[in-house]
Amino acid sequence: MLIKICGIKDMNIAHIAVEAGADALGFVFAPSPRQVAPQVAKKIIQSLPETIMKVGVFVNASISTVRDIANYCALTTLQFHGQENSYYCQQFSLPIIKVIKITKSGSFLSEPGSYQGAVRLFLADTYQKGKEGGTGKAFPWQKVDSIKKYGSVILAGGLRVDNVYQALSITQPWGVDVSSGVETDGTKDSKKIRKFIQEVQRWKNEFSSTE
Repeated sequence: MLIKICGIKDMNIAHIAVEAGADALGFVFAPSPRQVAPQVAKKIIQSLPETIMKVGVFVNASISTVRDIANYCALTTLQFHGQENSYYCQQFSLPIIKVIKITKSGSFLSEPGSYQGAVRLFLADTYQKGKEGGTGKAFPWQKVDSIKKYGSVILAGGLRVDNVYQALSITQPWGVDVSSGVETDGTKDSKKIRKFIQEVQRWKNEFSSTE
């Protein structure tokens, strides 16, 4: 069960997340309240253990821009949140996470099958008009099963301390991704990060014991 904390902009929060048990940290390089400058991301990444997945989040960026930032920051994984197609995803040597946006009614904005073989992982997130991510809204979680046919799925979208256990019980994904759900007034909250990770680990331990 991979645990990813996204929207990292602060060295201290990055280390708190890692110490609490996060496996991956996400750095947003697209226009967003959580956008981080490559220079800042690079300093944070240089201070992290090698075992931590360093994920760069992009939205419809040019291939050259993604490559330049990935090389400069020493990213280990790329995450695409826009309308990037299968051909685009195949232009990179790093592992790819492709976001599949799901509406409240349960329909997909892009077909996961079209990316089969081009991406390493899918990230299931909630569609909200005018926002590319960090909506804080949930989608019908059972729809994750329709994506699993094409690859492993990271669950995102509206996850919080009080609902992540239930979400995991319904979807049993490969991993979870949270951003706004561990924030207070738009800022990462260390207490929420720790509690969120504890809930994921509690579910993981209980689920493992029933297998």
